[in-house]
Amino acid sequence: MRSLIRFSLSVLALPRFAKRLIVLVGDAGLCALTVWLAFYLRLDLWLGFSEVYFQPVRAAMASMLLALPIFIKHGFYRVIFRHSGLSALGMMLRAFALYAALYAALIAGIGISGVPRSVGIIQPMLLLLAVGASRALARYWLGGLYREQLRRSSLPKVLIYGAGSAGRQLAAAIANSHEMRAVGFLDDDDRLHGQIVNGLPIHSSDALEEIIAAENISTVLLAFPSASRRRRNEILERIRSARVAVRTLPNMSDLIQGRVSAADVHDLDEDDLLGREPVPPDAALLAKNVAGKVVMVTGAGGSIGSELCRQIAAIGPAKLLLVEQSEFALYTIHQELREKFAEDGLEAIPLLASVQDVGRLREIMAAWSPSTVFHAAAYKHVPLVEHNPVEGVKNNVLGTLRAAQAAEESGVADFVLISTDKAVRPTNIMGASKRFAEMVLQALAARAAERGGCTCFTMVRFGNVLGSSGSVVPMFRRQIRDGGPITLTHAEMTRYFMTIPEAAQLVIQAAALSQGGDVFLLDMGQPVKIIDLARRMVQLSGLTCKDDENPEGDIEIRITGLRPGEKLYEELLIGDHPQPTPHPRIMKAREAFLPWPQLAEKMAELEKVLAASDVNALRAMLKALVSGYTPSDGVVDWVCLEQESSGDSVH
Repeated sequence: MRSLIRFSLSVLALPRFAKRLIVLVGDAGLCALTVWLAFYLRLDLWLGFSEVYFQPVRAAMASMLLALPIFIKHGFYRVIFRHSGLSALGMMLRAFALYAALYAALIAGIGISGVPRSVGIIQPMLLLLAVGASRALARYWLGGLYREQLRRSSLPKVLIYGAGSAGRQLAAAIANSHEMRAVGFLDDDDRLHGQIVNGLPIHSSDALEEIIAAENISTVLLAFPSASRRRRNEILERIRSARVAVRTLPNMSDLIQGRVSAADVHDLDEDDLLGREPVPPDAALLAKNVAGKVVMVTGAGGSIGSELCRQIAAIGPAKLLLVEQSEFALYTIHQELREKFAEDGLEAIPLLASVQDVGRLREIMAAWSPSTVFHAAAYKHVPLVEHNPVEGVKNNVLGTLRAAQAAEESGVADFVLISTDKAVRPTNIMGASKRFAEMVLQALAARAAERGGCTCFTMVRFGNVLGSSGSVVPMFRRQIRDGGPITLTHAEMTRYFMTIPEAAQLVIQAAALSQGGDVFLLDMGQPVKIIDLARRMVQLSGLTCKDDENPEGDIEIRITGLRPGEKLYEELLIGDHPQPTPHPRIMKAREAFLPWPQLAEKMAELEKVLAASDVNALRAMLKALVSGYTPSDGVVDWVCLEQESSGDSVH
């Protein structure tokens, strides 16, 4: 079948004159064939072309001398018969009517010695059927192939980087794809260069730019799922200057269950954008507080909470309690876990609840007696919390207190707070509220140690996660897809970054290291300038940045100014000299806090302030209690601003 398709495509590639000549010779052959068949139908005997005084040859020559000029005159060989329709059919019938009249007059009327006169009637009918069938066959056979060839030629051309098993499977999948067309492989193995795999040549990776220019390549597909992060970074750096989009396959663990398909190709992973090699997790630490135990995750539908649920489900808990106040987010993560872990017998229980509702939390914990609670529920979008400070503090501080108290009363063994680097010397309500939440757990942990309590309170602090709901990566991808501009608040904006899966794994491991009251810091690597991340994403999309040096570029990066509460730089540590732990990516800090009796009094005052929605008093309390909190802006609470604009009194 493949050889037939290749032959057909080679025929379609011939010059038009050659194709017309082939059709004309074919019609001449059909004239001879139909004369031979007409003799058989008349005599009921197969005749050789050399028998009986060459009667078939004479009749065939007469047919060719009459038919071919008529066909040429009527434009048979100017029609692209793979696209022919009713008009071509009408033209054919007129030509055959003329031919039938002349051939019948010659054979049946005038007569040729040795040729039965009835052949003059039978052969034109046979020739009409034969020529019509040949045109229909060509339309059916070549028409679809030609259209397919045109469609394939219009598809974006891609190179597959990696001629290994994954690359070969990907090439086979792309052969049937309606989205792209593979034109070759790139590989670093010298032994493969010049070879042909699946009809595609394997080139040296050193020839990347030359091949991209010669073949007009739009995309390079990375097909080496088992390559190290260092090797992938080297290849991405090489490709960045080539002005092609880069897409990739999932890692090997995601592909191990089945064959590679074209649908597996996706945008670069956050790992690739970050460019840092993750540390493999410690299986013993992952399992310690999770395997075979009842585990509860608050904020289970959020970016971090949902990834925690995935990681925990993979470890094998006895039960997984999903606590979330958003119905849609809870439904989404519950359905995903049911589908992904159905064969593992995971019992995931979706529970609608607000962490501020201590009665509901007590009810849940009394029913299932969780051993470990991961508290990921929080409002974490800095500008939104800055504009809605009362609700932000209620959720982040009171919600943490309520959840921790319910856990302590229910005998939970480990309670883990997901914190943030924005809690260090905060300039915004969100960061101050998260530091306050840390202080609550520190005070409860100290009290538990004094009383011999059974709950171990732990805090894990880390920076931004790539790909989360508030991350710049999804926003930048959307803006690049829309043609720009990329919006950036400040050219010097710098952040620590980590991928969501890595952060979730480290949180679980950090909890296993805790002895109570610990503030763990995750090693986020080197800080990244957001503008550098944006440029990298543009270049790996096959585009260029539009700036003063390149005014004809594709994507503009537009500086919009800092938003309320935003900092240029984030930190992970309030004091100095973090202590190491057995895990190379987890450090431990000792931060100052108020003892529980003093903090309890402050919490009572805080609840009164929140109940009165007194934003100024709230900010004053946070400044007094949270070390380093220095608001970068005045009050921007939407309600207060509206009251001021309408002339109403404000707190």
